Amino acid sequence: MSFRTAQRHGYAVEFSPYYPQLLACATCQHYGIAGSGSLFLLESLPQGVRPVQKFDWNDGLFDVTWSENNEHVLVTASGDGSIQVWDTARPQGPIKSLREHTKEVYAVDWSQTRGEQFVLSASWDQSVKLWDPAGDKSIATFLGHQHVVYSAIWSPHIPCCFASTSGDHTLRVWDTRNPQISKLVLTAHDAEVLSCDWCKYDDNLIVSGSVDGTMRGWDIRRPQSPVFQLDGHTYAVKRVKCYPFERNIVGSSSYDFSVKIWDFSRPQPCLETIEHHSEFVYGFDFNLHVPGQVADCSWDEWVRVYTPKCLVPT
Repeated sequence: MSFRTAQRHGYAVEFSPYYPQLLACATCQHYGIAGSGSLFLLESLPQGVRPVQKFDWNDGLFDVTWSENNEHVLVTASGDGSIQVWDTARPQGPIKSLREHTKEVYAVDWSQTRGEQFVLSASWDQSVKLWDPAGDKSIATFLGHQHVVYSAIWSPHIPCCFASTSGDHTLRVWDTRNPQISKLVLTAHDAEVLSCDWCKYDDNLIVSGSVDGTMRGWDIRRPQSPVFQLDGHTYAVKRVKCYPFERNIVGSSSYDFSVKIWDFSRPQPCLETIEHHSEFVYGFDFNLHVPGQVADCSWDEWVRVYTPKCLVPT
């Protein structure tokens, strides 16, 4: 099932944590180099993917994250250095735009542990900021990366804990109660690290994806060397996601126009390669409600919702 984001190039796609059929896609004009951006709210139905709402912004939108305490609220990351808070019940525009970063905001993530309602923003200004979406100013700024910060992802298990990846080749783990210094710094790859995700079944396992085309698993208790490496993409790994239904399954999207599904416990870990795009595949996500279902989005203007053969429930 597919939907075309006409004249908008896909950067990120995320399923709703509330409704199995809803997903959001953050997009940019002109491949994100110039122009505006749009946030698409889509509904995946048996007869196809249909648009529900579309929100426009005056700069490119690079990432999107859903609220964990309000089914109508989303946050986006923008090329103008701001993050936007949107309410789908108020279609005229964002509830607020929060601008403190001095360069593009490339990633946003809403906390997943109970009792915390915070958002992270990762920026090309080499910083990560912590926000209360109900407030008007950031709560803390995390400095230490020596290059663009490409992602910042909350731990689904450990309160106040997140990981970040950067063009400085490192993955860092932080405690929001001590923003002055990261808890862990590890050189994750010999190239820029574009993405990471936490395993849903192991508090200590993080998977990173790099410009070098590889993915690596890290036990943050013993970070001296990776616990596994996944080789197969021929260009940069743009997005890494850990499967919510099995410990050893990981998905990735890449500049090589493909999506791959992996089982890192197997000697031949690549379970399937999906090649249905004609441009960089920037966004990828697993549906939290429907085992096996995934969505991806690409610079070719297509969002696709499907179940890879290797994930079809038996």
